Amino acid sequence: MNKKLFKKLLAAAALCLLGSTISFAQSAAINTKQDLDAGRVKIDSLDNQVIKILGERERIVKAIGVYKAKNHIAPLQAARFKEVLDKGIAAGNKEGLSSEFITGLLNAIHKESLRIERDSTLTK
Repeated sequence: MNKKLFKKLLAAAALCLLGSTISFAQSAAINTKQDLDAGRVKIDSLDNQVIKILGERERIVKAIGVYKAKNHIAPLQAARFKEVLDKGIAAGNKEGLSSEFITGLLNAIHKESLRIERDSTLTK
């Protein structure tokens, strides 16, 4: 998958998450048990969306892994991961998320991505 299409996919995923949270975020005051329950339902929905987006991301990673294997490109591309990490930290900071959290999250995603790339070369 080319870089332009990948960026469009990420943008669409971000818009999906953003659109689903705006209405609740604008009235996020929790004053009643009903508000609490509604907030938890929304969190569950968002968690499911995040997992689906990660699944889509990892399917792209698998395709990239197959390409890398066919073209003798090492799975670990340190400069690329640093770029992803730097962008993620900047985006996370805009959302009020700590650099430590984003770093841990992206390291976990990257570790899984490397596993998927490795496994994709075994099943090619």
